[in-house]
Amino acid sequence: MSDMYVSKIAVELGLNGAGVAAAIALFKEDATIPFISRYRKEATGNLDEVALGKIQDRLAQLKELDARREAIIKSLTERNLLTEELKVKVEGAETLSKLEDIYLPFRPKRRTRATIAKEKGLEPLADQVYAQGAEDPTALAAPFINEEKGVKTAEEALAGARDIIAERVSEDETARARLRQLFSAKGIFHSKVLEGKEAEGAKFKDYFEWKEPAAKAPSHRILAMRRGETEGFLTMRIEVEADEAISLLEPLFVKNGSACGRQVKEAVTDSYNRLLALSMEGEARFETKKRADAEAIGVFARNLREILMSSPLGHKNIMALDPGFRTGCKLVCLDANGKLLYDDVIYPHNGDGAAASAAEKVKKLAAQYKTEVIAIGNGTAGRETEEFARGLKLEGVIIVMVNESGASVYSASPVAREEFPDKDVTVRGSVSIGRRLMDPLAELVKIDPKSIGVGQYQHDVDQGELKKSLDTTVMSCVNNVGVEVNTASRELLSYVSGLGATLAKNIVDYRNANGAFASRAALKKVPRLGPKAFEQAAGFLRLRGAKNPLDESAVHPERYEIVEKMAADLGCSVGDLITDAALRAKIDISKYVADGVGEPTLRDIIAELAKPGRDPRKQFEAFTFGEAQKIGDLKPGAKLPGIVTNVAAFGAFVDIGVHQDGLIHISELSDTFVKDAAAVVKVGQRVSVTVIDVDLPRNRIALSMKANPIVGPREARGPRPEPSAPALSRPGLDRRPENRPRRDEAPAGSMAEALKAFMDKRRS
Repeated sequence: MSDMYVSKIAVELGLNGAGVAAAIALFKEDATIPFISRYRKEATGNLDEVALGKIQDRLAQLKELDARREAIIKSLTERNLLTEELKVKVEGAETLSKLEDIYLPFRPKRRTRATIAKEKGLEPLADQVYAQGAEDPTALAAPFINEEKGVKTAEEALAGARDIIAERVSEDETARARLRQLFSAKGIFHSKVLEGKEAEGAKFKDYFEWKEPAAKAPSHRILAMRRGETEGFLTMRIEVEADEAISLLEPLFVKNGSACGRQVKEAVTDSYNRLLALSMEGEARFETKKRADAEAIGVFARNLREILMSSPLGHKNIMALDPGFRTGCKLVCLDANGKLLYDDVIYPHNGDGAAASAAEKVKKLAAQYKTEVIAIGNGTAGRETEEFARGLKLEGVIIVMVNESGASVYSASPVAREEFPDKDVTVRGSVSIGRRLMDPLAELVKIDPKSIGVGQYQHDVDQGELKKSLDTTVMSCVNNVGVEVNTASRELLSYVSGLGATLAKNIVDYRNANGAFASRAALKKVPRLGPKAFEQAAGFLRLRGAKNPLDESAVHPERYEIVEKMAADLGCSVGDLITDAALRAKIDISKYVADGVGEPTLRDIIAELAKPGRDPRKQFEAFTFGEAQKIGDLKPGAKLPGIVTNVAAFGAFVDIGVHQDGLIHISELSDTFVKDAAAVVKVGQRVSVTVIDVDLPRNRIALSMKANPIVGPREARGPRPEPSAPALSRPGLDRRPENRPRRDEAPAGSMAEALKAFMDKRRS
């Protein structure tokens, strides 16, 4: 079966079979994607993380399909229904939907109109009618009249026969396949507002009477309609022309125009209207939801990667301020490693006396703790606090606004309580703001990614798939950057390839008990960190100032001997190779090719020697907002600098320093047509925008990146290519999504179970 997986995946993904086989073998040994992509390039043919992720996902799908296949064969065998012909069909099914179609006629089912008709002894009549001979259906039905069984007339007998035929039609593989294709190709989303819900559901007004092809509907509109339906404001259907659907079915079952043929035709129509339409709509809803989820999760993962990989300030002495008006600004001082040295509260916005006292205290603390940077959260009072700090004119001190999304989540978390048990949430939140500026990745891994505020309808998608995708993204970022093992938090270490929460805790506990690790090899002394975990993790762990300079690099310990041989061949030390580019230029990598070590790995080693432990993230650059501090300061036509905070399918949100993010609709991102907003902007990108409209009652700002945008209210700017999404992802002053958590709408389990759950809900 493993060979079948290899060939199938290789063909589907257009990859080399040997590379796919090697990747699957490594997955079986619990190797992680970051480890394989970095240190097993020769084995896989240089497959990157994206290709490896696709292989892993498809492998899981094929295994799930085979598990379902085995369960079906077992069920059929136990009920003595498995024939050789049926077994061949089950084993040959290549998709879950095909497999479930084959099994559908044999599934144990509740009582239906067809089973009731069979209980009345009408199945032989159904067979005779379906044969569509020249006989009169009424004459065929006469022998089946039986008042004791509840069949009083010939018409009642024929009605029962039609029910049996209708169920057969609904369970026919070919019929279902044709209708599935029809719904996929020509299905139309149709949403309507429920009577009397117009005012209450105004945020869904774009969908009060909305139609569009299901195949082309973007993720955000599918999820918006579904949310409107869930919240009780909309009805949503996926429709096709009934006549077209029935015309697809009739040739499969109606053999002629005889009286019996007309009975079958009536049964086919009933089968579609009563059984198949609902079933196919359920499948279409399931598949469109699955597609919408995948797109939305992809957007979230892409945005999360950008924010995790945003530029770190590095090791600086920081004063961090969590702004506030009435309650004051929470102030903390951190050393260059992020250690909390001092905390207090200042009141720069509570009158002249309080402001003067706050100014004096900040100046004193900045001198005492040798502050190099002041980090200010971008929530309420953020811009006013920034103005206060700049007014102090502290020589040599940089002032930076920091996106504080998720800081409040961290401050109340068990992680924060464990780290600062004697401090309140305000102090913890301020520390998080300062550390986030120092190293966004190291701090953000302590927060549930869903709390960072870069998602699109994140509470409406499959939560299991969302968590899997986000965890994979975080792991990829952590391992791409590398982790300083002697200063890293338990949370950061837990994302290192091969470690996890338990080994991360063991590393921190061992470090606390025994002091800093002197070498990578010393990690082998950590309890339960065996050879396999060491192999997976070692290359991603760094030891700054280690005796062996390779311990500071991404060169894996299993390749140290190669580097040492390179140095010996040149008559120098490993340290000399790192510091002297002329020596590295003399290395002929072809001399060091061996089993399992090819030119890709050797080129990586040479590149790493040039910049050992280099950080792949961009160098930090300070950013300053424009003069506007609140939404009321904005005027249409104003040009302002901003930072992209979120990218969705319908556009991008930009922080322009007024507490409220503005929206650049996808139609305003460029003077040319834009299909994908992510192709133009990324989270964290610095942009120049024009204010084209300010809606004060709804607290909304419309922005544009066009060279000469049309300024004015929405109506004055002409029609958009598509409607805006009703529930924006970042509308609040506290920078968190307004969308409360919601139960996932997609039924769990197999497709058949999902359809059954959906149909039961609709019938009820």
